[in-house]
Amino acid sequence: MMYKNLYLRRGKEESLKRFHPWIFSGAIHHIEGEPEEGEVVRVLTAEGKFIAVGHWQIGSIAVRVLDFDDRNIDAEYWEERIKVAVEARRTIGVLGRDDNDMFRLVHGEGDGLPGLIIDVYGKTAVMQAHSVGMHVSRFDIANAVVKATSGMVENVYYKSETTLPYKADLGQENGFIVGGSNENVALENGLKFHIDWLKGQKTGFFVDQRDNRSLLEQYSNGRSVLNMFCYTGGFSVYAMRGGAKLVHSVDSSAKAIDLTNNNIALNFPGDQRHEAYAEDAFKYLDAMGSNYDLIILDPPAFAKHKDALRQALKGYTRLNAKAFEKIKPGGILFTFSCSQVVTKDNFRTAVFSAAAQSGRRVRILHQLHQPADHPINIYHPE
Repeated sequence: MMYKNLYLRRGKEESLKRFHPWIFSGAIHHIEGEPEEGEVVRVLTAEGKFIAVGHWQIGSIAVRVLDFDDRNIDAEYWEERIKVAVEARRTIGVLGRDDNDMFRLVHGEGDGLPGLIIDVYGKTAVMQAHSVGMHVSRFDIANAVVKATSGMVENVYYKSETTLPYKADLGQENGFIVGGSNENVALENGLKFHIDWLKGQKTGFFVDQRDNRSLLEQYSNGRSVLNMFCYTGGFSVYAMRGGAKLVHSVDSSAKAIDLTNNNIALNFPGDQRHEAYAEDAFKYLDAMGSNYDLIILDPPAFAKHKDALRQALKGYTRLNAKAFEKIKPGGILFTFSCSQVVTKDNFRTAVFSAAAQSGRRVRILHQLHQPADHPINIYHPE
């Protein structure tokens, strides 16, 4: 296939030599012809030497690199790359088990496929494109997922309405692009969960907390558990199986409370240890007594861009300080940030400030992170 050639400014290939998968618009000298957004382009140095092939996009990130070899990006390419991702998940141990059929299959740059997210829930894969190029290739990618999983995945639901650049004006609608299914229950470590890929956040479930939910289960026995910002109640379900004395789930969204109650009923029908409340988190924390000796704080992102960082850190400090003040002596706090602009050091400082404000003696038992099916590309720390 003939791809248009893109020439870099002199010296701008250094980051590509280190396998960084992004090319910024300022690094480009010129392009032969006028590629359409989402088109595949060949990237050449100022001297005309091939260095990469990737998706062209209008914006500050002009090219997302797919390969550092000069090759066609066709149906065979997608199947080959998805197969690599499948084998990695088999090695990690999240695929091929009777007690687990939900995991992240493709994690963007972490799997060398920038702009693409795929989560598997039983026989259905939910696919999100974060670049126009992945949107253009969506049908080839969806078919590749079915082939590369040897038919384990039968349906592919495309959910990119809110993730594609709005300026691209693609008129994208969510929906099945392969197969179709109403079966929305999947297994995680032997526990059942309803997955709301139609209207739920992200792809329908937060698969990135799987290992942390398992850890919480180990600490739950005999404890009174409060799960703040519970969303689908993942931590609550694990706490129940871990032998918690009682579990209270809180979320400001009534829909989230319904999801939580449904997931509790799916695994522990009629169990009286669980109650759920649709209430504002800060109001609930203010009003409650020292009733809990295990608290989970997993709020939505407080900062989605750098300008909001200062306010976000204040929010995290205030939230954690309130939990430190109220938790019983000897209690355990699981606290999280999913704000991309908040670094580990930022977050640790916020939690440190919260501990100091509360006057409680606090120790760190674990420093948690995303699981292995959310790999990080060593060349792409972003």
